[in-house]
Amino acid sequence: MADPLNVALLGQKFMARAHSNAYLKVARFFNLPRQPVMHSISGRDLIALAPFADRWGWQHYDTNWKQVIKNPEIDLVDISTPTYLHCEQALAAIAAGKHVACEKPLAISLKEARQMRNAAIRSKRSRTFVWYNYRRAPAAALAYRLVSDGFLGKIYHIRAQYLQSWATPEEELTWRFQKRYSGAGAIGDQGAQAIDLVRFITGDEIVEVTGAFSEIFINDRALQPTAATKAAPPRRAPRGKVDVDDATVFTARTSKGAIGIFEASRVAVGHDNQIALEISGEHGALRYYSDDMNAIHLYDLRQEKRTNGWRRVVSTLSGEHPYAGAWWPEGHLLGFEHTYVNTLADIAASIGGEQPIVPLADFADAYETQRVVEAVMMSAKGRCAVKLTEVK
Repeated sequence: MADPLNVALLGQKFMARAHSNAYLKVARFFNLPRQPVMHSISGRDLIALAPFADRWGWQHYDTNWKQVIKNPEIDLVDISTPTYLHCEQALAAIAAGKHVACEKPLAISLKEARQMRNAAIRSKRSRTFVWYNYRRAPAAALAYRLVSDGFLGKIYHIRAQYLQSWATPEEELTWRFQKRYSGAGAIGDQGAQAIDLVRFITGDEIVEVTGAFSEIFINDRALQPTAATKAAPPRRAPRGKVDVDDATVFTARTSKGAIGIFEASRVAVGHDNQIALEISGEHGALRYYSDDMNAIHLYDLRQEKRTNGWRRVVSTLSGEHPYAGAWWPEGHLLGFEHTYVNTLADIAASIGGEQPIVPLADFADAYETQRVVEAVMMSAKGRCAVKLTEVK
């Protein structure tokens, strides 16, 4: 029987649900050297926390995350809180000798990301992980394998988008619209995921960013109501300033000579949640769409020209495609929640001394993505090219 891996989850919102579901399911589908145990959850809202813990199966709950981290029974601290809390919580967990899995983006600033990376490097006990779950969508993991095996040959051109449309004018001023809490807007949230996916699949690093443009289309938003304002007479809702981007575009060059075009947006009408990635190389090309995450589109220049063209390949062949063997029979598709289960399976395997199915992001890896985000913001602000050697 696998050794237990006692987990403390920090946070109780959307990401906490995705993580909790993964903890419930992972050992039922994967053979793990360490079996996650849902030991404790910590969140600020005590009224909602108790039913959340009961519904999802957490054995203990506490509003004091510092006390939870100090518990000697905890092995892994999972951080699913807003970005501005990541650094403090991760540093405390590392200091307590815990393994740490942190949501993306890593931190609100490059300075904080560096502190987290350095603490992880110095630690002799803690292993760190970052929940870049889209690496473990079936087709994305297959794309990584294909590129690693040389299917594209030398990579020439990369086109990457992460588009959402939820930031409508009616959306209230949550923490995601304020730099002191989020660090960045679309470029730090969606953009970081697209950058990580490109780095992961290509095995290449962005060395220069240029032509970046960031825009705030909705400059102020209604403040979220408090108990006091709800009780007050009806009036126009007070508004607060937005100081992070709604959308950002930029171009880039990689260490192996490829050029890339990137786009991140929260106001791309018609796109609820889509990563679109196309990579062109000397032998062919591939396309991937996160809202069709079981399929990859391939173009192979080595095929006979008369019958050549884009081929859609569904990546659910057991024994042939990453993660497929753990799930359903061929042709039965996986979804968003399975990317978290797959990520957790690799985290538990890694902590237990086994190799993950595809590489995981740790704090050092996520720091490199944060460097690119920083370079993009510098380029947008200065209307200039920024070499990554200038961003440390």
